[in-house]
Amino acid sequence: MRRKREEKAFTLIELMVVVLIIGMLAWFVAPRAFRGLGKAQKSIARSKMSNIENALANFRLDCGRFPTQDEGLEALLFEPDDLEENKWDEPYLKRSELLDPWEHPYIYVAEGERNPGSFDLISLGADGEPDGEGDNEDIYND
Repeated sequence: MRRKREEKAFTLIELMVVVLIIGMLAWFVAPRAFRGLGKAQKSIARSKMSNIENALANFRLDCGRFPTQDEGLEALLFEPDDLEENKWDEPYLKRSELLDPWEHPYIYVAEGERNPGSFDLISLGADGEPDGEGDNEDIYND
């Protein structure tokens, strides 16, 4: 006489309960994870902004001035035409360093409004548009 083997398996109801529990966990955890991602990108934007500020300081040491509004941040990549010979040392940054974490170019304002007597650097946030809240908030150098 043969014994019947009992096959163990999940029932459809058990599988549905597991899927429901995983869905509920994702519903509560995902917004927190994405909120943290936005904060990380803002932190990266500020860090890259600090690198640009250092490059601008090196440009000023070498050339005796900051780039003009017309030259913009391109003066960190290519030697401006009106500089004395042997003043401009080398490219001060890579082109990719002039893009914020959302792949938008940083904005350079030679006569700073937020930093009178100096310059402003601005990242327009995730949407690439002026003004905004949350991840779309504009980020300025200090």
